[in-house]
Amino acid sequence: MTSRLPRFHFRLLGPRHWPAWIGLGLLWLLAQLPYPLLMRVGAGLGWLIARLPGSRRRIAERNLQLCFPKLDSRQQAALLEQSLRDVGLMLVEFALAWMGTRKAILRVPATIEGLEHLAAASVRGQGVLLTGAHFSHLELAGRLLVEHAGIELAGMYREHGDAAFEWAIRRARARYAATMFTKNEVRGCVRYMKAGGRIWYAPDQDMRGKDTVFVPFFGIDASTLTATHHLARLSGACVIPFFHRRLDGSGYALRLEAPLADFPSREILADTARINAMIERMAREAPSQYLWIHRRFKSRPPGQASLYE
Repeated sequence: MTSRLPRFHFRLLGPRHWPAWIGLGLLWLLAQLPYPLLMRVGAGLGWLIARLPGSRRRIAERNLQLCFPKLDSRQQAALLEQSLRDVGLMLVEFALAWMGTRKAILRVPATIEGLEHLAAASVRGQGVLLTGAHFSHLELAGRLLVEHAGIELAGMYREHGDAAFEWAIRRARARYAATMFTKNEVRGCVRYMKAGGRIWYAPDQDMRGKDTVFVPFFGIDASTLTATHHLARLSGACVIPFFHRRLDGSGYALRLEAPLADFPSREILADTARINAMIERMAREAPSQYLWIHRRFKSRPPGQASLYE
C-alpha cells in the first residue's frame, strides 16, 4: 500500500524541480480564493485557452468529430469552444481539490444522490469499486464526496513525471483520501476492497499494455483497460457508477448509481464493453465537461490507421 505521507528528499529542491514548485505555488494561491471568484478566474483562463492553437485543441476537435458525427460543423465548433473553456475551470478545480482547506471545500455547493448504495455495501461487509470517468472536475468531485458525505475513500492514480510535483500532490491527497494506489499496486487494491474498503478510479483513458481490449466507445473500437472486471472478480467488490457534473454557477451534482447487476461475469469483453457504455452515457449527459483533449483512440486494432493523422 502506498504510504500515507510521502517522505521528502532535499534533492526535490534542486533547480530541475523549480518549475514544478512555481506551478504548485500558483495552485496554492488559486486555492485561497473564494469559490465564486475562483470560478471567474477559471472562466477567464478557459476563454484564453479556447483562443489558443495547439495539439490539444486539434485532439479535442478530432474526438468530437468522431464521437458526435451527427452534429453539423457549427454545433461541433460550439461544443469544442465549450469543452476548451472547461479546461480553464479544470485548472482551478484541481487547485481547490488539492490545496483547498476542508472549510473551503465545505463551502462549495454540492448535492449527492445515492449514498444508500455505499451504506448497503457496508452493511454487507462488501468493498466498493467506485467507477467514474475523466471529467474536468473529477478530482474535486472525489474530495466533495469525502468531505460533504464524511466517507472514507481511497483512490487510484498515475504517478507524475516530476518527482517534486508527485511528492506535493500525494501529500495533498493524503489529507483527505484514505490512501492512494498506483496502477501497479493491484494486490494492495484487492486486499483493501476485500477488507470492505472503497476505491475510486476512472478506467477511460487509452493506456497501452497487455491488460486492454478493444471495445466500442461512441461506436469506435477503443483500447480499454480490463481492470474493472479483474478488480471486481478478485476482491468481490461491487461496482458502483459515480457520475458528477458542474452546474451553471451553483456548484456540483454528484450521483452514485446502483451497483452493476451480475458484474463481473465470465466474459471480460462483455464486462469491459459494459463499462464503456456506462462512461459514454455519462459523457453524453455533460459532453462539454468530458476531457476530450486526451487521445482516447490513439491505439488502433491491428491493421487500422491512426485516427489522429
